[in-house]
Amino acid sequence: MDLLLMVLASLGAGFVDSIVGGGGLILTPALFAIFPQAAPASLFGLNKSASICGTSFAAFQYGRRVTLPWRALLPAALAGLAGGFTGAWCVTVISADFLRKGLPLVLLVVLAYTLARKDLGREHAPRLAPGPERLAAMAIGLAIGFYDGFFGPGTGSLFIFLFVRVLGYDFLHASAAAKLLNVATNAAALTLFAVKGHVWWHYAVALALANIAGSLLGTRLALRHGAGFVRGMFILVVSALILKTGYDAFLR
Repeated sequence: MDLLLMVLASLGAGFVDSIVGGGGLILTPALFAIFPQAAPASLFGLNKSASICGTSFAAFQYGRRVTLPWRALLPAALAGLAGGFTGAWCVTVISADFLRKGLPLVLLVVLAYTLARKDLGREHAPRLAPGPERLAAMAIGLAIGFYDGFFGPGTGSLFIFLFVRVLGYDFLHASAAAKLLNVATNAAALTLFAVKGHVWWHYAVALALANIAGSLLGTRLALRHGAGFVRGMFILVVSALILKTGYDAFLR
């Protein structure tokens, strides 16, 4: 029964992650509920081992159907990898508690801005020349990669928002770009967890397959319904993130 619950949670997480990120809202709490006595690092490692598979599959699917500026995104993914390693190392020497109370406020600003700008992300109109676009994408990758390694919640949504706001992508292209960078940041965290022995490989395969199945469904829906659908999902997920992170920061 525990394995069935984990598989279903991973399926749902893969579905949400493939569209706008935020799958950790589903799988991570499920793992903590099923294994209340386990070390958090082991559960985070298990979550990463599943999510990186679904995210990689989503990145591949988007790459086949959506035209992306690979010359900007590949260096950005490398920057995200470096940021993820750096953030993961920093969290071993610096407490991340100060981010716990700040994140709900940041997400609230993101949500308010998105709702106020009803045309935001509906049209794909990159606003930067190739050189500046590459530098801006690398800065986004480095900054959010560091955040993912250091703290983590809402990484995919922050990637999408910045690609829309800074680079002028629509929500569909921003989601596709975010998947590539999320693969890099997840790889950084997973490598560190694996080296320290915090990945339960006997569960990882089943959860990875379920995550891929959810990712397949989510990616197909996003590609079929376009930027408007992804924008709507983005608003729902960011709202859920605000409630979850706000509860964790101020009420728990």
